[in-house]
Parts: sequence; structure tokens; C-alpha cells
Amino acid sequence: MPHDIKTEQIPIIREDEIHSLIQKTEKPPQARVKSILAKALELKGLDLEESSCLLNIRDENLLEELFQTALQVKEQIYGNRLVLFAPLYVSNYCSNNCLYCGFRKDNREMKRKILTIEEIKEEVKIILGQGHKRILMLMGEHPGRCAFDYFLEAVRAVYSVQSGQSSIRRINVEIAPLTLDEFKELKQVKIGTYTVFQETYHYETYKKMHPTGIKADYWWRLTAMDRAQQSGIDDVGIGALFGLYDYRFEVLAMFQHAAYLDKTYGTGPHTISIPRLEPAQNAPVALNPPYPVSDMDFKKLVAVIRVSVPYTGMILSTRESAELRQELLNLGVSQISAGSRTNPGGYREGMTNPEDEEQFTVNDTRSTGEVIKDVIRQGFVPSFCTGCYRMGRTGMDFMDLAKPGLIKSFCLPNALLTLKEYLIDYGDDETRSLGDALIERELPDIPTQTTLTETKARLQRIENGERDIYF
Repeated sequence: MPHDIKTEQIPIIREDEIHSLIQKTEKPPQARVKSILAKALELKGLDLEESSCLLNIRDENLLEELFQTALQVKEQIYGNRLVLFAPLYVSNYCSNNCLYCGFRKDNREMKRKILTIEEIKEEVKIILGQGHKRILMLMGEHPGRCAFDYFLEAVRAVYSVQSGQSSIRRINVEIAPLTLDEFKELKQVKIGTYTVFQETYHYETYKKMHPTGIKADYWWRLTAMDRAQQSGIDDVGIGALFGLYDYRFEVLAMFQHAAYLDKTYGTGPHTISIPRLEPAQNAPVALNPPYPVSDMDFKKLVAVIRVSVPYTGMILSTRESAELRQELLNLGVSQISAGSRTNPGGYREGMTNPEDEEQFTVNDTRSTGEVIKDVIRQGFVPSFCTGCYRMGRTGMDFMDLAKPGLIKSFCLPNALLTLKEYLIDYGDDETRSLGDALIERELPDIPTQTTLTETKARLQRIENGERDIYF
């Protein structure tokens, strides 16, 4: 059961070391920064001291070099593909009282809702109608109103929905930490990545931000990934909510967490999420962040994450504006949500910012189709690929391909195949024209002639009506 623990009992996050490094590297010499950026291009990652130096960059010219390095690292590991997904909230009931969240228990103005199984299926049909093939399922933490068994039933319901030739091919999950036995049950319903954010890794801040509820237990949340890994779920995602504490501390703490997971289980996090505090109804901290993160510092931390842990996917939500999201694609982001609704039933109801039901304010309100068109215009390949999950390239197997940059041998062909599906089934005339031209430009980048020939053959099969083809 959840329990309390003091900071000094937690070997995963070493706060004193982080604070010492931030202070030590406060003014990194230009030559030191340049040598670190050169090392980053070797795609081996960086140690904490090196990452701390980059987080302390203030010089505009050095920042630009950092940004260019981050883009090169991303291109070498993942190519220029960009994975898209949609979040699906099934409940906004919550028994916690997080000071930054609209779902918090003390928000009496929140209209609470838990979707029925039929309502969930209706939401999925709408999401499929946007062209999505993967979703992130979420719900508030309220054992009485939205029990774990209900969530398992909801996952099975999502997989059961068929709309024409479309179905959800992979469900990633972001719910409260589970027991070991519950994680084993979650694995049985064939989820993809299990994600949970620590929110803040700083112990005293964590306790202040989570005054009551199960979530008040820092240690129970921090060790969720251990239980997930021990249950056989080998794809996990971590994250921090930027604005609660010093962003430099949070980034370095995430790296400590990632290194611990890699050393203990042979695989680091599959993804790192980078949400930034946005306004939420009756959430005092969200309206007045204790440690606000400027756009420039946000871009810097994204770039530092990319060069420090190059093998890890980076997820950006619709919390950020369309303009900033487009900039961040060039700094290492590899997954984005599109057409998002952060309230239960939001897709069916068609509300953009339903403050009385949503978890946080959505700033990128573009439709999925608009996001995809803009991504293509930027020269990125929108991808709905789920091939790695379904071919068993997860956990250590994925890392063995991702760390040396070999994973893009699968990523690019699969991205092109799923883009072709989207263009035929959902794209308007302009998107089809832009997308087909992008596919033609990208085909020569497929690394081997054998794969290129087979990709062209599979693209023709999709033209002929086949679907769900992947390497």
C-alpha cells in the first residue's frame, strides 16, 4: 500500500547532487559547451554534469548551436517523422487534491463525468474519423467512481471498435500508479506504453502540491515504473510538469530516473513528456506558477533532453500554442497530440475549451487535419505507426535499435505507409497533394534498396485498398 518516505531514503533521485551540479555549472565556458555539443553528436547521450552545463546556457549564439545539435540528433535517431496520437479521457472524477489540476477534489465547480462503455465507443469512432490509429487513455484517480476494473473494460472496448477499415491499433495508458498485480492485469489487455508523470521530482515541492489523496505519497508514485517493469510492461514513459519547481532540477532528476531504470531493468523510458503549467479551473498554482518557464527556457530544456537521452521519444501536448509547437518540432520533439479534448466526452460534444470539465487549458485548438497539413508543410512525416509494438520491438529490443540510430530503418517506411493510408482515407485534396509529394521526397532516404523496393510495393498495395501494412 502507499506509504510516506523521507527524501534521504530515496536513492533514485539524489537532490543534493542535482543542486550542486546546477550551482557548479552556473556559467559554463564557451569551449566547454562546444565540446559537450560535439560529444552529443556521437549519439551516446550525456552525463548529468554535461546536461547541467547545457541547461545553464544563456548566450544566444550557444543556444542556437544547442538547437541545431538537437535537430541533428533527432534526425539521426528518428529521421524526420513525427508520431501523432489523440488523448481519450474516460473520467474526470478524482480523489486527490493537486493544487495545479482542474480535476482536483476541491474544485466544486467541476462537472464530473464518467463515460459509459457505449459513450467510450462513440468517442473512439470520432477519433478514428480524424484518422488516428493510436490513443492515450486517461482518467482521474478515484477508486470508488472509476475503478481499475472499469478501466480494463474501457481498454477492451476501445480495441473492439471498428469503423470501416479503421480501428485503434495501440492504446498507451496514463493512469495513477498501480500495484504489481494490477500492472500484470494491465499488461494482459495489450497496452502499449504505460506513462505516469512524477509532476515534480523535488520532494518538498511534491508534498506541498499534493496535500491529500493517494497521490500525496511521493515514493509510491516514483516507484510506479519499477512495478510496471517487474510486471512485464517494458515500455514506460516518464515526465515532469514544468513550472512547479526549477526546470533545471526537474530535467536532471528525470535523467537520474531514466538512468536508474536503464541500469536496473536494461531499458530506459520509451518516452519523456514535457507538459508546462497551463491555467485550470479553481487550480491556484496553475494560475500563478511558482517557477514559470519562459518560452526560451522551454525550448532550451527540450533541446537538452534530446541531446542528453537521444534514444527517448519526446511527447508534446496541445497545452502549447500552435506556433510554439511548430518551433519545438525542430528541437527534438518526436510525438504530438492533435485535435485533443481533455474532458470526458469532449470529442462527441465538440467543445474546444470546456473549462468546467477539462483538466487544463488547450492552446493548440487546430483540428487533426490542420495539424497534419502544417506538419507536412514543415517537411515532417506524420506517422500513425504502431509497428514496433506489434512486432515486439519494445523495451530492451527497442533500445538496442534506438540507441545506435537503427530504429529509423523501420520508422521511415512505416511512417510513409501510415501517411499514405491517411491521405487516401481522410486527406482533403490539398493534403493529398502535399503528402504524396512528401512521400516521393522521402523514399530515397530509406537506407537499403531492398527495403525501398518493398516499401514502394506496399504503398501500391495501400493504393489498391489494403490497410494496416507495416515492417
